[in-house]
Amino acid sequence: MAHPTTSDPTITPVGCAVLDPAQTALFSYVDSEVIDLAARQEAVPVIGPGLLATEFLQRIDFFRNFPQLALHPATYTTEFRESLANGTDPGAISGNVLIPGTGLLPSATCYGVFGSLQGIELRQGSVFTAVGRCFRNEDSYRGLARLMSFHMREIIAIGTREDVEAFRTWGIDAVHSMATHHGLKLGFEPANDPFYLKSSRALLTALDPVKFEFLADDGTAIASVNRHRNFFGERLGITIDGEPAHSVCLAFGLERWVHALSEKHGTADAALPVSYP
Repeated sequence: MAHPTTSDPTITPVGCAVLDPAQTALFSYVDSEVIDLAARQEAVPVIGPGLLATEFLQRIDFFRNFPQLALHPATYTTEFRESLANGTDPGAISGNVLIPGTGLLPSATCYGVFGSLQGIELRQGSVFTAVGRCFRNEDSYRGLARLMSFHMREIIAIGTREDVEAFRTWGIDAVHSMATHHGLKLGFEPANDPFYLKSSRALLTALDPVKFEFLADDGTAIASVNRHRNFFGERLGITIDGEPAHSVCLAFGLERWVHALSEKHGTADAALPVSYP
């Protein structure tokens, strides 16, 4: 039986991929490891939305900080639908035959989780975990290392400054331990896409970086830890003890882990533990 490939242009557009059975098994194994990490923090599992409202993204400065990543869903005009039904080549799409949708495709899993907590007063620090398909408009794409459409598993901690700092310290150690288990030694460097890129907090971010990435041997960022300070607490009215809550996200690009582990061990099969599944 033939297996699907990750590069067949008749199946997927540029920046998208089909994982073969071995890659799928490795993907599931890595995700299960992150779920186990989340369980150690008593994280509550949730499922985020597949679309995010434009108004919500404006509120959290998405368009000021990451306009290049934005991707809109769209539908065809009535006239073009009729043309398609009559045999018009779908490749003849241009701007005047598309109607933008009312939301944007998520570029990170945590946005929907934060949005669901708007106006909430937390009695104590809380931890959530969610996995979602994310979408990013990038300058270029590279196999599983950089995709337009990919899966991100996040562990999200919300609480006091002390809660967040303790979680961040734990999270950094947890990622390095997970990588060591797989034979990876990761670099750990400040990211070049932190929040507040153009806001009044930019100088503070430069002096005290908020986002760090975990880098595989070829420079692929396979995980990140992003400390938002009280940004989401202020913007979305998420409070604890009457004050805007602080937050931090530990994010794992699952296809990127498959890429890094396959590169390290030669194949996805070789990267899997002998006992799995």
